[in-house]
Amino acid sequence: MPAPGPGARPYEAALPWLRRYAPVLPVVLVVALLALPVPADGGSADGGGTGTVADAVSALVVGLCVVRAVRTGRRPLTRTAAVLLGMPVLGITVAAFGASSGSTGVAGAARYLQIFVLVPAAVLMLIRDAAQFRFLAWSFAGLGLYQGVIGVHQNLTGTGASYMGEDIRAVGTFGSTDVMGMATVVSYGLVCALALAFRPRSPRQRTAAVGCAALLFVPLALSFSRGAWIATAAACTAVLLLAGVRRAGQVLLAAGAAAVVLVAGFGFGSAMLQERLSSITQVTDAPDQSVIDRYTMWAASADMWREHPVAGVGLKGFPEYRDSHASLALSSGSDTAGAGSGFVRQPLLSPHNMYLLVLGEQGLLGLTALVGGWAGLVVCAVRRWSRQRVRRGGPGGPGGHGGQGGPELDCALVACGLLVWQLIDFMYADIGGPSTVLTAVALGAVAWWAVGARPRPAGAGTR
Repeated sequence: MPAPGPGARPYEAALPWLRRYAPVLPVVLVVALLALPVPADGGSADGGGTGTVADAVSALVVGLCVVRAVRTGRRPLTRTAAVLLGMPVLGITVAAFGASSGSTGVAGAARYLQIFVLVPAAVLMLIRDAAQFRFLAWSFAGLGLYQGVIGVHQNLTGTGASYMGEDIRAVGTFGSTDVMGMATVVSYGLVCALALAFRPRSPRQRTAAVGCAALLFVPLALSFSRGAWIATAAACTAVLLLAGVRRAGQVLLAAGAAAVVLVAGFGFGSAMLQERLSSITQVTDAPDQSVIDRYTMWAASADMWREHPVAGVGLKGFPEYRDSHASLALSSGSDTAGAGSGFVRQPLLSPHNMYLLVLGEQGLLGLTALVGGWAGLVVCAVRRWSRQRVRRGGPGGPGGHGGQGGPELDCALVACGLLVWQLIDFMYADIGGPSTVLTAVALGAVAWWAVGARPRPAGAGTR
């Protein structure tokens, strides 16, 4: 189609762009809706709240994909994609029948299917090419910047969530009851921005992505989330290594030098931030109550599994069995306050470890099915990355055109980075809260890269 002429109307000039990105716009809308303030009852820690607008729109996106698949009569997923995304269904179904009541089982199964099966499959179906994948990745970065700006403002003005007696914890629009929400969003955005900086032969995107990644480090630090810090550090290191060992070494050395200058030279970083950072390696020496509670709940989940090794105690059964399996070291709840909310005593409804939560509630059957699907995504994503990496002596290698790599290297790095981040973060967190739907979108993006993209005929354009 020829480009619109100089006298074209604005909407006519926008039509080619809309046609190109229309398929993925519903997914981007889900991401954008997470910028809305979360109602006080808009999602509980265990994922059993009333849900958010983003959750409702994600259900509409799934329905849209079902209708389209029925109308076209085409198989919507490849066989590999259907197997890897469908594996968790087995454990979820069995554990739903083992729930304490029918309504509890249905509610728990709906949430698990939404996050790990239905929404990821819908995202995979809607993304059609690398341009749309990049557009979605940029929406992650944009949401991270938006929430990050709010979080930094909260820290500077003392209007954030309570931390160490001061309302300085950056939580964005998610409020004090979901302190991990902004940390998750900002981490996704940072990983995506760093990966997008390695797009071959696109200097403007590289410049924008590097600037975006640098800005997102600030709200991530002010989130005071140790789990998000660890996962982001691991994911960024993986992105750099997959982009090239020599390049990774250069970036890590530069980042280390900048950190030394900022902290030692200019004194950047509050005492609270430095104390929180140093506590990562000291949690076993003098743990605070939150760490004690976490270790105690981890032990309780493992004890539930020992009593019900195959199918677990049933979906959403952790709160019911917690007290009978936890030691006396467990407190009655965690305190939250600030960010527009009063003091609230939050019950401890999950172990804050996705693997142990699934092991306790779904048993070895559920954990094997869920982790098995993720392991398959890791293998397929790395295998496809290997076709984009820089090859020694090749056209994109050191002896060629500057070691740019394949044309979709940045897509490979986005997918692998997000997957590494999520798998590590699940050691310190689980599903629950308004930001959880973004996890489903991220898994769908990873699945598109790993098992969803099919070879396109030569000369075929964007559909």
